[in-house]
Amino acid sequence: MDSSMARERKIVFFCSASRDIDEKFNQAAREAARAACSLGYTIVSGGTVKGTMGCLADEVVRCGGSHVGIIPRFMGGVVYPDLTQTIWTSSMAERKELMREGTCAAVALPGGIGTLDELIETLTLAKLDLYGGKIFALNLDGFYEPLKALLDHYVSTGMLDLRTRNMISFPETVHELEEALKVLE
Repeated sequence: MDSSMARERKIVFFCSASRDIDEKFNQAAREAARAACSLGYTIVSGGTVKGTMGCLADEVVRCGGSHVGIIPRFMGGVVYPDLTQTIWTSSMAERKELMREGTCAAVALPGGIGTLDELIETLTLAKLDLYGGKIFALNLDGFYEPLKALLDHYVSTGMLDLRTRNMISFPETVHELEEALKVLE
């Protein structure tokens, strides 16, 4: 790569696809998108119009940011129409792999079982030195407290080493997340 060319900085956001959630979670997604765009990051997500994913995408468009959506072909009916780039996959497993590719951080917003799957797989890959980005779970209003307790339980029982447990950070606010993103390279 030519050293005079700026390296693209990308962050993957794992988001809820549910429409039946408290509006505070959608608002946090909008704020996180704004913060990441203002810092010059390209946003990578699941790329659909559904739930928090759609709110995140709307805000990236409002900010004039760059947004890459990674979508399995079977979900074509819910693709967000204004993505900067759409990448189609054959499976959810391929989707997750491509979502993380080339990112310097993975951010799990409050979300459901799909978000949890993406987050835990990313942590597992980091443990295996197969993902080098930072990992964040936005603990808005204590959303991820049960996960923190579970990870701590795993450490106390020897099922998880402390080094791996410390690979995931739990910022309490979007502002804390933004501050952490400012120092990533």
